[in-house]
Amino acid sequence: MKIGYIGLGNMGRPIAANLARAGHEMIVFDLSREAVDGFVEEFDARPANGLESLAQAADIVITIVPSGHDVRKIVLGEKDGDDCLLAGLDDSKLFIDMSSSEPTGTVSLGETLKQHGISFIDAPVSGGVKRAAAGTISIMVGGEKASIERARPLFEAVGDDVFECGDLGAGHALKALNNMLSALSVFATTEALMIGKRFGLDPAVMIDTINKSSGRSNATELKFHQFVLNKDYGSGFSNGLMLKDLTIAQDLARSTGLSAPCTALVRDAFAEAVNHYGPNSDHTEVARMLQELRKTDL
Repeated sequence: MKIGYIGLGNMGRPIAANLARAGHEMIVFDLSREAVDGFVEEFDARPANGLESLAQAADIVITIVPSGHDVRKIVLGEKDGDDCLLAGLDDSKLFIDMSSSEPTGTVSLGETLKQHGISFIDAPVSGGVKRAAAGTISIMVGGEKASIERARPLFEAVGDDVFECGDLGAGHALKALNNMLSALSVFATTEALMIGKRFGLDPAVMIDTINKSSGRSNATELKFHQFVLNKDYGSGFSNGLMLKDLTIAQDLARSTGLSAPCTALVRDAFAEAVNHYGPNSDHTEVARMLQELRKTDL
């Protein structure tokens, strides 16, 4: 199968690599020429001359880029005459967005593509760079059943679990809510450790105990010994991307008319972390920020 693949960043490259290892012919595009050249050399892929030509050459087109705004620009262009996917897509193609995009924007883009007879599903991923490289990520899919089944062999090549979440946009909604819980776990765990440290507890002993107790989470199991207590702060997922996902979750709550104080609290905390360290800083640095503000070193 010929796959047009756009986005060779932290999560995008290992997913593309697993698709190539599964025997799919890869046609790749990225704003970084270095990223494209490296992938082409390693996996005998084809570099795309542009977005329209990529769409024309591929059976299935996948985007995994920083935001829904980027996806819309790639698909539709910003003005008439722009190089974009829509110019090369037709009703024989399937378009998959594996980015963490805004669900309302996904629904809107889907309505536009539907007018052109183009099938579209959203399929954001979770699990981090290491699981992406291992081919064990979770995939949250929204869209029509027939399109999901068409894409299933690709999903099975890159992940362990494929969750059918509902209509188009459902995958993106669930991804944002999942990341809200992930962010809240990092924030709350840091707070608990600082309280314990001031009382006289050893943070490392606390994490070991929590990981065998009811307070355990992905954050306690995979982030605190590995990235926080050793002052590494290098999990591979940025504060800027986390803030984007938390903003999506907050906007989703508002659109449903639901008060969401936990979502608002953790979004504000990560906005502050972005102001402290910049959008490219690691999301685990929210723990560093809290230690500095509370003058309690873990």
